[in-house]
Amino acid sequence: MGKYKIVVLSPVPEALLRMWAAPIAQKYGISLEDVEVVTFFEPNYDEISREVANADVVVGDYTFRIKIDASLCGKMAKVKLIQQPSTGYDHIDVESCAKRGIPVANIGGANAISVAEHTIMLALMLLKRAVYAHERLVGGQWTQGELMNIIGEIYGKTWGVLGMGRIGREVAVRAMSFGAKVVYYDVVRKEDVEKLGVEYRPFNRLLAESDILSIHVPLTPQTRGMIGERELRIMKPNAVLINVSRGEITDEAALAKAVREGWIAGVGVDVFSTEPPPHDHPLLQAAREGLNVIVTPHIAGATNEARMRIINVTLENVFKVLAGLKPDNVVNMP
Repeated sequence: MGKYKIVVLSPVPEALLRMWAAPIAQKYGISLEDVEVVTFFEPNYDEISREVANADVVVGDYTFRIKIDASLCGKMAKVKLIQQPSTGYDHIDVESCAKRGIPVANIGGANAISVAEHTIMLALMLLKRAVYAHERLVGGQWTQGELMNIIGEIYGKTWGVLGMGRIGREVAVRAMSFGAKVVYYDVVRKEDVEKLGVEYRPFNRLLAESDILSIHVPLTPQTRGMIGERELRIMKPNAVLINVSRGEITDEAALAKAVREGWIAGVGVDVFSTEPPPHDHPLLQAAREGLNVIVTPHIAGATNEARMRIINVTLENVFKVLAGLKPDNVVNMP
């Protein structure tokens, strides 16, 4: 048995983890021979409960299948850190962890560039009707005359950023480089971002002004269902909405209805309330009907580059804590 114990709930082979961890452990003066690693690929809660009882660090599940609720948290007698290898952490009961003095950390901005690029891509595809043009041309239809009357540009548009965290900031910088006017709403005003020329708007005004609206807020009780029929009807009929955050932040049926009935001009989503989504999901059905709906399988933050940054940030925090130092990117404690 090692001097330290790490329980990993993400489906990653132990040998691979040790290979990635070797230089980081050495940096903090820790020998991997002193580290016991226990990995899980399935949500076997009885076994997980036994293993976390004497763990020093728990690495969360990036697939979100293995949840850390109050009951599991209560089994963590000596855990010094729960490190989630993703931006989102809504499958972890962070309040219960805080009550037990267990910090929960995410990966900060490790995937911010990747998600921001994906957001820009979705905006361009929606404005240029890229999927429609591609499918029609492959099918033998020359739609130049049809599309030249409806495709548009980011330049000169008002881009609304809902949630000005690390990802929102990266989106704002890129949108401005395309010549968009960027406005934002966040529960906390961001004066440093406003110095760059980004303007604050109250929530309803953000909806009304945005030609492009992208969502970058975490899933919380306050943000769940934040965009529904009422909010979509406030938006411009030529606006497009992009969700790369969490599916539950929107009413997905209302999104599909909004495009079908012309309340807004398009929707791009990378996230769903159920993943993978069922075949009859309203947004998938809308996309199959040829509406201006683009769907991707939760890959915005999954580039090779982002994944390596996530791995490095995760392991850096793990070994920092094992070495007796404070973790970075804690989300549930001061």
